[in-house]
Amino acid sequence: MRKHELSPTKKVLHMARPKFSFACPPGLQSVEHSQIGEELGYERAWLFDSPSLYTDIWISLARIADATERIGLGTGVAVPSMRHPMVTASAIAAIEGLAPGRLVVAFGTGFTARVTMGQKPMTWKALTEYTRQVRKLLDGDVVEIDGGACQMIHVEDLAPERPIAVPLWVAPSGPKGMRAARELGVDGVLVVTPPTEPLDCTHRGLLVFGTVLRPGEDETYQRVLAAGGPGYATSVHGLWELAPDAVASVPGGAEWHERVKAERPEAERHLVVHQGHLSTVTDRDLDIVAAAGKTILECGWTGDPQSIAARMDEAGEQGITEVVYTPAGPDVPAELEAFAAAAQA
Repeated sequence: MRKHELSPTKKVLHMARPKFSFACPPGLQSVEHSQIGEELGYERAWLFDSPSLYTDIWISLARIADATERIGLGTGVAVPSMRHPMVTASAIAAIEGLAPGRLVVAFGTGFTARVTMGQKPMTWKALTEYTRQVRKLLDGDVVEIDGGACQMIHVEDLAPERPIAVPLWVAPSGPKGMRAARELGVDGVLVVTPPTEPLDCTHRGLLVFGTVLRPGEDETYQRVLAAGGPGYATSVHGLWELAPDAVASVPGGAEWHERVKAERPEAERHLVVHQGHLSTVTDRDLDIVAAAGKTILECGWTGDPQSIAARMDEAGEQGITEVVYTPAGPDVPAELEAFAAAAQA
C-alpha cells in the first residue's frame, strides 16, 4: 500500500489551539484576499465550488498559487458531480505543479452547488466512489469509469509524476457522511459542528462565519449587519430548502417568503433564494437581516476578540485542528485582519 493511499490513520487528539484559515468565493477578489491572508498568517485559503454563484474554482486556485508563496490552498468543497474524475485529477495535478505540497482537496455532496441548479445533493455512495476513483487516478492506476478504462497518461513536463500525493478530505454531514469518511480513511474532514463520532483522521477543519465586534458595537450597527448578515441569511435560505413553511417562524420570514413567491414561479425560486450565499446581504434579504435583532450576534462566531479567542481554545479541546473562517460583507480585508488578531490573541 502506498503511504499516501486513502487508509485509516491513528486517531490523534489535538488539544492545542487550532490553526486558522479562511474560506471565500472564487472570483475577482479571491487572489487579493489570499495575498492578505498570507500576510496575516492564515494557514490556508479554501474556495467554494458553486458554479451558479461563483466563477470556476480551479482557475481561481491557479491564480492564487501564482500570486502567493506560502499559504495553503483548498477546495471547500469541490462537488464531484460537476466534473468527470479525470477532469478533477488533471486539475489537481495542475495546481500541484504550480504550488507543490500546498493543495488539499475536500469533496462534498454539494448542497448549495446543486440546489441552485434545481438538483438534490449527491448521495454519499456516489461521492465515495468518486473519491476513490480520483485517488487511484492520482496514484497512476488504471480506473474503470463509466465502462471505460481511464489513466493519467500525461508525458513528462505535462503533469507532475505519478503518484501525486495531494491529501483528499471530505465534508461529512450526518451518519452517512461520517461513515463514508471512515470507510475512505481520508486525511481530514471539513465540518460545520465539531464531530461527536469517532473519526480516524489527522485533520479536522471547522467552518465558521460571523464577525469580530469592535468596541461598542451591537446588532444595531450597519457594519455588523453587513458582515454578520450573510451567514444569518444563508441559514434562512437553508431552512427554506428543507422546510419552506417554517420560514414564517423567522422574524420577517413570512414577508420574505411572499416576496420570493411573487418574484419567480415555484420551479425557479431556487434561482433567487441563494444569491449572496455567505458573501453579501442582497436587497431581498435586507429585511430578514434587519429583523433578526440579537439573533445576528448569536448566529455563528460573532463576538468580541476575547470571545473569539475563547472559541478557538474550545474548538481545540473538541479535537478541531483548523478553524476555517468565512469573512463576508463589503470589507473582507478588515474582517480577515480582525479575525486573525483575535485568533492569535
